Amino acid sequence: MNKLTSSYSPVHVIGGGLAGSEAAWQIAEAGVPVILHEMRGVRGTDAHKTDSLAELVCSNSFRSDDATSNAVGVLHAEMRLAGSIIMRCADLNQVPAGGALAVDREGFAEAVSAAIAAHPLITVLREEIRGLPPKEWDLAIIATGPLTAPDLADAIRAETGADALAFFDAIAPIVHADTIDMDICWHQSRYDKVGPGGTGKDYINCPLKQEEYNAFVDALIAGDKTGFKEWEGTPYFDGCLPIEVMAERGRETLRHGPMKPMGLTNAHNPSVKPYAVVQLRQDNALGTLYNMVGFQTKLKYGAQGEVFRMIPGLEKAEFARLGGLHRNTYINSPTLLDQSLTLKSRAGLRFAGQITGCEGYVESASIGLLAGRFAAAERKGASPAIPPVTTAFGALLNHITGGHIVSDDEPGKRSFQPMNVNFGLFPPLDPGALTRPEGAKRFRGKEKASAKKQAMASRALSDCATWLDKNLLIGGAATR
Repeated sequence: MNKLTSSYSPVHVIGGGLAGSEAAWQIAEAGVPVILHEMRGVRGTDAHKTDSLAELVCSNSFRSDDATSNAVGVLHAEMRLAGSIIMRCADLNQVPAGGALAVDREGFAEAVSAAIAAHPLITVLREEIRGLPPKEWDLAIIATGPLTAPDLADAIRAETGADALAFFDAIAPIVHADTIDMDICWHQSRYDKVGPGGTGKDYINCPLKQEEYNAFVDALIAGDKTGFKEWEGTPYFDGCLPIEVMAERGRETLRHGPMKPMGLTNAHNPSVKPYAVVQLRQDNALGTLYNMVGFQTKLKYGAQGEVFRMIPGLEKAEFARLGGLHRNTYINSPTLLDQSLTLKSRAGLRFAGQITGCEGYVESASIGLLAGRFAAAERKGASPAIPPVTTAFGALLNHITGGHIVSDDEPGKRSFQPMNVNFGLFPPLDPGALTRPEGAKRFRGKEKASAKKQAMASRALSDCATWLDKNLLIGGAATR
């Protein structure tokens, strides 16, 4: 279709993942034209399977959607307030997942791709950008994500004078639902929690006895694993450790992590508490595929089949996708970027998404959202408005661009690591913000911690709404 013209020069966005798609959308919604450059379609990656924009390569979960007491749920809500295309398409393609927001990955990516293609101010070019944007692209955003192509990564290093850090990231297997033995397994969300579109029975649970658990851990540790010697010394991100790496950290680690049995009752034998539980979460809208929650792995394909079929209920499991391992790269953002995500050494060039050192789908998209809004404001002759640090937007941005402290014990060592949004990034509440609930006899421990989270969530959403109201960017020279 013919795209509408605008009195503004375009902003260039490199990378059509979640962050790049969100950045392009925010810029275009502000009335500024966008050229979105996406490599896939010309050159693939080790992790992507399609050419769709915003393809999810790991989990299909956006994690908790609780905006009252969970930091990622607050970020969801703030993104919705800001007109996020990623959240709009996620909401339209959700699948049951207890208290989490999970999506049909194909439907989600197709919806984002269709929305971007239909926007009159966005032009998508399928091409690989091999170096930094040319100077005539006076405003540009690099949102190439954790799988930045080597030539562009080299150009970034040459510009910044600093090596990009890298860490391993692993993806979990996906199982065909009709190959799971439901005479052994049962449907239940942890603590029967009902989430968006859910019923309280949104996970398939596989119970393990103590001897089965110990045999499984032994098999994980002994299993044949993929090795990448050229990446030795590269740290894993603790929020996405391969299952066998967790097992190597201690025999009980898995039982207190992704295989914890708490909040679950075996429907086939309610009187016997499982020693450990493997959970599978619905991965597509049809309910025909389930992914193994927390089971990202670097086991070789043959070993995966042998080891994972030791799990009760998965003895005859067929896998739609086996797990895998790929490298993520990110820049030292606290040193290299200013508060508006602009590279300090080059005006007009911003970074967004996981390459900045945030971790997680919504975190990546939210930084794309901010980069897009900042670029649109700059194109319109305004100063980028930085969100308050009391918001999820501001807290995450502050960590990326200046909230990280380098240890004095290790001079010269770069310790900046990928980070999910969490309440630890938010500033403390004002004195007196927490009061004992009326009628409550005690106000400490879990009750006080819960009240603190609720107060921080409420403050964040209120401050975000105020910030957005004061910094409206919608509308421009072109209209739909």
